[in-house]
Amino acid sequence: MIPDPQGILLIDKPIGKTSFSLVAALRRILGVRKIGHAGTLDPFATGVMVLLIGRNMTKLSDRFLCEDKEYLAQVHLGEATDTYDCEGTITFQSPLVPTPSEIKAIIQDFQGEIQQIPPMHSAKKVNGKKLYELARQGKVIERQPATVTLQIEILDYHYPYLNLRVKCSKGTYIRSLADDIGKKLGCGAHLSNLKRTRSGPFKVEDCLDGSQLFIASPDAQEISKALFYPAL
Repeated sequence: MIPDPQGILLIDKPIGKTSFSLVAALRRILGVRKIGHAGTLDPFATGVMVLLIGRNMTKLSDRFLCEDKEYLAQVHLGEATDTYDCEGTITFQSPLVPTPSEIKAIIQDFQGEIQQIPPMHSAKKVNGKKLYELARQGKVIERQPATVTLQIEILDYHYPYLNLRVKCSKGTYIRSLADDIGKKLGCGAHLSNLKRTRSGPFKVEDCLDGSQLFIASPDAQEISKALFYPAL
């Protein structure tokens, strides 16, 4: 166990793991209780998670949370779900197959500054309640739209899959983007795959493989070597 480790640890979150499971694993491996993060990822998503290790670093969480982010997103057209992603229940299906030109035109509607309504299945709080807690009770409440900024590049389109690179400001929900694209096209859609490739200045190629945290005997010394202090 390393005495009082402090710093930032960049993790490439493996698929199927919750963001909290990474924090719990690091608490166990490093023997540190105070661990924060600069933005969670859903279990089905992968990519950059910025873990803030130690009290001095967790105090800076707001600063890192405000950084812009970049994603590789796969949108599944023709099916909408209640959670806007692949973990939800299908609520709408359509045989409509959008053309590449229709896709291109619709994506232009989401470039730049837009108004986005947060999904019910999210950790955003309204009147002190997390939206996903209300959603689990079958409740849907009115949510106020937030201003976000997007820069979207179409990487590939072979129906039903639309692959995008999304650069976005803080507070953007890529699940909501997928659902909104489906609504605009009239065919419905949900987010089927997501990889965060950048969070602020931190890139996925600089990350430690998160699966190392879940092996039988993780090497605390090696994980500690990956900690660093940013130039603040």
